[in-house]
Amino acid sequence: MKTSLGHLSYCTNIHAGEHWSDHFMALQRALPGIKQQLSPGAPFGLGLRLSDVASQELCYDERLKEFKQWLADNNLYVFTMNGFPFGGFHRVRVKDEVHKPDWTTEDRVQYTIRLFRLLADLLPAGMAGGVSTSPLSYRHWFNWADRWERDRIYEATTQSLMDVVEELVRIRQGKGVSMHLDIEPEPDGVLETADEFIDWFNQYLRPIGIERLNAIFGMTVDEAEEALREHVQLCYDVCHFAVGFERPDEVLDKLKKNKLRVGKIQISAALKATFPPDKEGRELLRQEFTRFNEPTYLHQVVATNAAGELSRYPDLPEALAAFGPAHAEWRSHFHVPIFVSDYGRLQSTQSDIAEVLRLQKEQPFTEQLEAETYTWEVLPEGLKMPINDSIVRELKWVLEEMNNE
Repeated sequence: MKTSLGHLSYCTNIHAGEHWSDHFMALQRALPGIKQQLSPGAPFGLGLRLSDVASQELCYDERLKEFKQWLADNNLYVFTMNGFPFGGFHRVRVKDEVHKPDWTTEDRVQYTIRLFRLLADLLPAGMAGGVSTSPLSYRHWFNWADRWERDRIYEATTQSLMDVVEELVRIRQGKGVSMHLDIEPEPDGVLETADEFIDWFNQYLRPIGIERLNAIFGMTVDEAEEALREHVQLCYDVCHFAVGFERPDEVLDKLKKNKLRVGKIQISAALKATFPPDKEGRELLRQEFTRFNEPTYLHQVVATNAAGELSRYPDLPEALAAFGPAHAEWRSHFHVPIFVSDYGRLQSTQSDIAEVLRLQKEQPFTEQLEAETYTWEVLPEGLKMPINDSIVRELKWVLEEMNNE
């Protein structure tokens, strides 16, 4: 739905269904009622998530025509897609498999191009669209301490990603539709932080991209740089940056100084806790985190000590095992409901969402906002609630936060 801060919706990865027929059925059950509560008299936008299989199935003309007619009949529209999870995302063990296939592979390239071709057909006239994607790969699959290994991965993933940029340039030239690939840094991704995204863009994407766009389209350096900035942007997942203790104002300032853009904000919250000095209190907090130690998704932990130095752990079990007296605060990559700030002895990083929305209000830096809490099925008992009610409550909380002075 169109708000004062941009188009707002939620990511449909919350609805299970890896085949298009199953996912479409889930959308048909959920969306009319959700829209009625949130945007009864105006169009309501979707953040569509399609698996690789579903994206192939939707490419059939009759299925796409049927979906477009359903959108029109229900006053719905698609403005963004989530192209990060390629395969199964519900009721299967995901963990680091969420990064497969990574950006070294042709499968990732073709999947992403397919999403953009669908999005170009679904976007309302005159509207730009985005597809968020993985942070190139998962760094623990490689010897990340080896500079030559890092360089090889950056080179290979960037060359693959440029295949998508070429397609976006062709669509722009042929159909006049502007779309952007939104890179989503996350803990333990090849791109983990704002600094890493910026360095990668400047040191790898820019030189490789300028050369490719000049050779294929005859672009000048300035034209190629502008095309890269238009078609490759940052997905600001609030949970991910909060886990890494990155301040929203500092992230946005760095992007602005490098003339880089935010394609969309994924509105999400992480778990956090500040440990007290007494041993008993610290152990109680550690035990609280064990309630969220579930086997489906990665829940990376970033710990800080009294000096502000960071220690990173690839999942909750490793952090729980390494817990010690030096740890002052933990933040864990667990997408908890955004409308809750306290979870007993634990808290959420909800305040980071409020800060990002405040900055968006002061000086808008994107037109796309998407709530992304996908962990409803794996939350501890007592925190679960009906999916549709949860979606409505999350988006109402965002709308209320937008209206706060």
